[in-house]
Amino acid sequence: MGDDSRFFKIFFTLFLSVFITTMGAGIIGPLLPIYAHELGANAFQIGLIFAAFSLTRSIFVPYFGRLSDIKGKKPILMTGLLLYFFLSILYSLSNGIWHLIILRLTQGFASAMILPVAQAYVGILTPEAYEGRTMGLFNVSLYGGLSAGPIVGGIVKDHSGMKWSFLSMGILAFTGFLLCLLLLPPKEKEPKLLKGKSGTIPYSLLIKNITIMVLFLFRVCFTLCIGIMWTFLPLIASTRLGFSSTSIGLLLSIHVLVSGIFQTPMGYLADRFNKKKMIITGGLLGIISILCLAKASDFWHIAIINAFLGLAAGISIPAVMAISVIEGRKIGYMGSVMGLMAQAHSLGMFFGPILAGLLMQFISIKWTFIISSFILASGTGLIYLLL
Repeated sequence: MGDDSRFFKIFFTLFLSVFITTMGAGIIGPLLPIYAHELGANAFQIGLIFAAFSLTRSIFVPYFGRLSDIKGKKPILMTGLLLYFFLSILYSLSNGIWHLIILRLTQGFASAMILPVAQAYVGILTPEAYEGRTMGLFNVSLYGGLSAGPIVGGIVKDHSGMKWSFLSMGILAFTGFLLCLLLLPPKEKEPKLLKGKSGTIPYSLLIKNITIMVLFLFRVCFTLCIGIMWTFLPLIASTRLGFSSTSIGLLLSIHVLVSGIFQTPMGYLADRFNKKKMIITGGLLGIISILCLAKASDFWHIAIINAFLGLAAGISIPAVMAISVIEGRKIGYMGSVMGLMAQAHSLGMFFGPILAGLLMQFISIKWTFIISSFILASGTGLIYLLL
């Protein structure tokens, strides 16, 4: 593992930075559909607000993933965190639907500089045969932040208003910026892949790797379902079921909290057992959970189903990330591979809200969940047939 103290210092800094940044994003995520609805947005416009973030993230994640292989990880991470801070101030001043769409577009651009670059950094640090447990442990920062965020956001909104929810995101992002500034080594001293290659690799060539392609498609399908749930479950819970912002935050946090709890133990299992079977198991559990979500009508039913959906992610995602690290090491372009995996996540979060908005506008919420379950079934089938 090399210098253990150096490894843990960098890992801990990246872990904290991602945790507090995703907690900031989680603070406003569940509140945006309600806030947009109060501004007069219809279902399709709410889908656009959510999709805007993932549109720019999808476009720029590959670019920043490749750029981090050349220019270093630290400067890109710090730029993204600082931009998050300034955006939170602009969020607090927004008062229109198009304001929110533009801000979400810019936030997606900033997000492309943070998570995939941090994951690539950790992937480079990860020793062989420890891919599952290391990436599983690091993913706790993502899921832990996202699980804490909705609860904090709901409490802040109920007691201090939406403006302070936005500003809370900014305070957390600036804290992450300071951590990276003070604790990460300069670009010249960043760890490198032993077999890393200079320059970049075209994504058209990278996606021809059958393993990477199948993981990419599965991640798109799985995240599309999560995007639908995150976008419209808060709106349904608020307008149809009358839940408070705090209750809605708790519902969404259950999904992410369970995912986070299982990241490390499932990552440990992924290093020892069949990764393909773990991904398929998580996919099947996700399909069942989404179908059940279409019939849920009270807090505890939704909470239990969300917990099982979180378990599905907790089982499958560590195995996906472990295989991604192995492929990144083989190819020698860790930043590019992690950028592509992050792009898969962004594409799912982009198409999910738009698809859900259209289905809700013209068909029904029930068919929204049914169709999303078929999409996840397609991604799981690809894993079974091709991985």
